[in-house]
Amino acid sequence: MKPASVQDILRTLPQVEETINAPQLRALDTLLPRRILADCARASIDEARQEVLAGRRTAVDADAVADSACARALANLAPSLRRVINATGVVVHTNLGRSALAEEAVEAVVEAARGYSTLEYDVNALARGSRHDHVEHLICALTGAEAAIAVNNNAAAVMMVLTEFAAGHEGVVSRGELVEIGGSFRIPDIMALSNAAMVEVGTTNKTHPADYERALSPDTAMLLKVHPSNYRMVGFTESVGIRELRRLADAENERRRANPQTPPLPEVMVYEDQGSGALLRLDCFGDYAEPTVAESLQAGVDLVSFSGDKLLGGPQAGIIAGSKRHVDRLKKNPLARALRLDKMTLAALEATLRLYLDPERAMQAVPTLRMLSEDAAVVRTRAEHLSEQVSKTVADRFARIDVVPETGRAGGGALPMCDIDTFAVRVSFLRGSAQECEEHLVKRGAVPVVGRIKKECVLLDARTLSEEDLPVIAESLGAYFNNLDARKETRS
Repeated sequence: MKPASVQDILRTLPQVEETINAPQLRALDTLLPRRILADCARASIDEARQEVLAGRRTAVDADAVADSACARALANLAPSLRRVINATGVVVHTNLGRSALAEEAVEAVVEAARGYSTLEYDVNALARGSRHDHVEHLICALTGAEAAIAVNNNAAAVMMVLTEFAAGHEGVVSRGELVEIGGSFRIPDIMALSNAAMVEVGTTNKTHPADYERALSPDTAMLLKVHPSNYRMVGFTESVGIRELRRLADAENERRRANPQTPPLPEVMVYEDQGSGALLRLDCFGDYAEPTVAESLQAGVDLVSFSGDKLLGGPQAGIIAGSKRHVDRLKKNPLARALRLDKMTLAALEATLRLYLDPERAMQAVPTLRMLSEDAAVVRTRAEHLSEQVSKTVADRFARIDVVPETGRAGGGALPMCDIDTFAVRVSFLRGSAQECEEHLVKRGAVPVVGRIKKECVLLDARTLSEEDLPVIAESLGAYFNNLDARKETRS
């Protein structure tokens, strides 16, 4: 028989109306509007058409197209943003929502979300209050800052500071600190967007105080320090610390006060974009430990900004702390309203910051701090518990299950060169494959399980797991291997 031509195959594609009237989609009539069902039908028909044109399909099954459209329609009924189990060993995993919140923060979010709140109401004054007040006093108490403001992320914080204090003027920054972080956020781009003129000094690997000093001009408004939280340069390197930048700025400001001009020259401020936002020094990482916000302020910055959802372990936020006169200006900037936090984020941030009032409690109650600092022996015990549970759901003929030492990461652009000792459950396949199993764990389970593949094995890192996660993982792995048996029986 002569094989069907592409045009012949395309003529067998079902019509949209035919697909909508298939039993699979008709069962969804009461759940979804007809226009959504029609869109799903069109998308599935078009997908089949493209596969025919690409030569990947030599026949069209109308039932298969209807099944595909039904799956698309059902996806509208399931939440897109949902819980996943992080078995990657990356603690602050940006793709998986960065830091997990402490239970106290979760409870605070629920309480703020379920009804009205004191978001901008002062119960003592019986009058309108400020949303900044909920976290400002805590940030000041924990860092030694005079004042603080929180906005929706650290990129917004950087933009806000540059716009307020360097727009129309020069900001001096070391070439070795012109970083790019996630999402193609680049310091040069953000300075250009804020209308600040960037002045680069030094070289990629070495910058000296004299480089900043030579760059100072009557139009200089800022000495910008960018902490390399997501990378490290090693070897023949040198950078200028905050204390030296403070000395240079103070000397320049004294010269300007001694020789006033009209119009007056801008004050030179020292600003650090610290990024990762450590409130406690994690001594367990030794020389890799990130500097704390308090250390930056003590060294002499006018302002420092940092993230709320990295090493701080709270919700997404950008926090700016420092001198009151500078923060007061930021509070009056129009961006303060555009970038402000909502009540749920403020509730989570406030609850997280309160935990830091007792550092020992914070190390245990804030999941990010606990996972980063947990002893490897404790992680190994958890991995052994997972191995035992998996061994009960996965037969020996399917896979070998064992516990292996691995290397975890802080993630989120923090502690970039620090290897964290950890332990993972390794699944070595006698039936099936690592790639197919990974797809099942992510797509088919009630709760997606995200691990990693290494040398054709699936690794499930116990450092980023809780005891409650273990039976879910074991059940999902068991379902994958049981499906292999079911498929084998169907083919036979």
